[in-house]
Amino acid sequence: MSSHTLARPLVRAGAPLAALAAVALMAAPASAHVTGTPSETAAGAYTVLTMSVPHGCDGSPTTEIEIQVPEPILSVTPTRNPFYDVQVNMQKLDEPVADGHGGEYTERVGTVVYTANEPLPEGQRDTMELSFQIPEDMAGEMLAFPTVQTCEKGETGWVEVPEEGQSAEELESPAPSFEVTEASEEGHHGDEASAEEASDESAEATTETQEASTEDSSMLGWTGVVLGALGLLVGGVALARSRKSA
Repeated sequence: MSSHTLARPLVRAGAPLAALAAVALMAAPASAHVTGTPSETAAGAYTVLTMSVPHGCDGSPTTEIEIQVPEPILSVTPTRNPFYDVQVNMQKLDEPVADGHGGEYTERVGTVVYTANEPLPEGQRDTMELSFQIPEDMAGEMLAFPTVQTCEKGETGWVEVPEEGQSAEELESPAPSFEVTEASEEGHHGDEASAEEASDESAEATTETQEASTEDSSMLGWTGVVLGALGLLVGGVALARSRKSA
């Protein structure tokens, strides 16, 4: 249940204990809201934003989650969830935007909608993931993903974005958001690029190991030949001496 809905009847009761309970609910941790947790926050980095839905709408099971993608982000890739149908809704751009690879974007992802095959029961939680590149010029700024949670009865709009100098904790229904940090020294290589680099390094290390192993084997082989020849020579000398003694 949302803190907003629970607080009203408690305040009307007029009892001091009810008032204290209402204050406690207002100060409830962010986990009571729909939240977004990024795997990376650096400008230019590729990240996976995990959207967490911890409860229904005042006890009603959740049927749909609509995530609004902020305008600076042009493309996102949603992760499949076996309990939902996923729909990506595109939005035409006023002007084309270069994609950095010789092409251009003429439209962007406006919203991503997860529709439950069966309603998510109250008392159970679920997560949805969006993969995207954080804009390179947004260090120090907030990226907000206003989200509408639709339930069998009613809906909750987690769409409030704090104004400058305001904390999200002061809002009743804050939009999932995170602050973009300074770009890392690694630049804006994505997960795939990093994986390829790691794969290349691993391949090089394997090749070097194989070459070293081949060289060691060759050395061992030549050493064996030399030792064998020395053994034959020593044996021949010993045999000659024994014959002379006889």
